[in-house]
Amino acid sequence: MTYYIGVDVSKHKLDVAWLKDLSSMKVKTKIFDNTLEDFIQLSDWLADNLGSDVSFNDIHIVLEATGVYHENLAYYLYDLGFQVSIINPAFVKHYADSLGVRQKTDKKDSIILAKYGATTQPDIWIAPSHEARHLKSLLSRLDALHEDLQREENRKEKAEATDTPKAVKDSIDAVIAYLKQAIKALNDDIDNHIKRHPKLKADQALLQSIKGVGQVISRQMLALFNTKQFNNAKQVSAFLGLIPKQQESGLFKGRSRLAKTGNSSIRAKLYMAAVVATQYNPDIKDQYEHLQQNGKCKMQALCACMRKLVQICFGVIKHQTPYQPQIQAI
Repeated sequence: MTYYIGVDVSKHKLDVAWLKDLSSMKVKTKIFDNTLEDFIQLSDWLADNLGSDVSFNDIHIVLEATGVYHENLAYYLYDLGFQVSIINPAFVKHYADSLGVRQKTDKKDSIILAKYGATTQPDIWIAPSHEARHLKSLLSRLDALHEDLQREENRKEKAEATDTPKAVKDSIDAVIAYLKQAIKALNDDIDNHIKRHPKLKADQALLQSIKGVGQVISRQMLALFNTKQFNNAKQVSAFLGLIPKQQESGLFKGRSRLAKTGNSSIRAKLYMAAVVATQYNPDIKDQYEHLQQNGKCKMQALCACMRKLVQICFGVIKHQTPYQPQIQAI
């Protein structure tokens, strides 16, 4: 028998609901702090209420993906042997709407999560390896430094175009120099981290066998494929917001656009990689030219190429084989 537990996670607290019986909707709730100390109390509370004869593997805990606040709890529960699912908040919202739920409280949300788990039986989450989580953190920090650098360079441009004191200009130059140095050091750390772990190193080599995929995209795809679970390439495209979104209502038929869900920073990097791939990757180049000949504008063709490039990346990792252009094989 599986026991379903919903946990609504916020920055400071955890609202926990144990769904005792789905038919009668009997629940038992408890509030804990979002701290390691209370994680231990949570696991003890579950053991006390469910009984010592129930193994953690029989307990299915359902969480929402709430920024980063759910991650420590998810890793803790996973390491203990609980069955853990991490759900897109939009899915839970749609489920709550289907039940006619109008009130929104943390306690209510935890009960909805428990019911969602019992009725839909979502996929079990598999925690990424420590080295993959480390890589993801390093890349996130690198993106933040690049954003800081761009802001300072914008300030420098503004300062040079106005009557700005030398002290201000010197301060901006000093920050820019520091950020460039920090970016270089972090790039070295990322490369060394990948080289130290054989699986990451091998997967990056496979990704870089694809013409148009260089250091930037190989790192991003490496972190993505090692921290997220995908069954097929279409799921990856959907996760990155690269699936066309059709707009139709009655007689109105709008232009299809990218869904643009997920990480916009990765999409921006993929756009640049697709531009390069249209010149040097035979499969991408053939698709790009074919779509334009069929009346697609350049942006629509490039968006399709971004999706194709992601699919190729997924393929080489899934099959663990270097990229072989299909257009030449034909």
